[in-house]
Amino acid sequence: MFKTLVLAAAEEKAKEDELNPLVPHLAEIIIGAVVVLLLLWLIAKFVVPNFEKAYAERTTAIEGGLQAAESKQAEADAKLAELEKQLGDARHEAARIREEAREQGAQIVAELREQAQVEAARIVEHGKTQIEAERQQAVTSLRAEVGTLATSLAGRIVGESLDDDERSSRVVDRFLAELEGAN
Repeated sequence: MFKTLVLAAAEEKAKEDELNPLVPHLAEIIIGAVVVLLLLWLIAKFVVPNFEKAYAERTTAIEGGLQAAESKQAEADAKLAELEKQLGDARHEAARIREEAREQGAQIVAELREQAQVEAARIVEHGKTQIEAERQQAVTSLRAEVGTLATSLAGRIVGESLDDDERSSRVVDRFLAELEGAN
């Protein structure tokens, strides 16, 4: 009985060892190892190259973007330098134009001053000529009137009429000559 009991206990123990879910069977370990190795090989064959490719593309895109940004920055710097140069040239041109305008203004003022002086001299000369003509006219008119008065006075003093124009003209001329000689 005891023997049967021991035997029965040993059989039960063997059944328990076979059915223990915590202890894997050797066949399962081998199949699991083959599947893991197959899975690793598939990942290495198909997934890793895609990751490498995506990484390389991303790296290329980033480097290309950096190079493009650097070239755009260089272009922008060149444009800025060109614009600053153009602005400087424009400022110099504006200064030159202002200076030319000042010079032209001074030249115009000088020309206008000269024209004004010429015009003033012409007006003064015209005025002198007109005054001289009026003086000559006044002298002539005065001579005629003095002559008439002198003839009339001489005629009263002498007591005879001196209406003869030729004689009166000689008397008047002689009288005026004596007056001018006395002055």
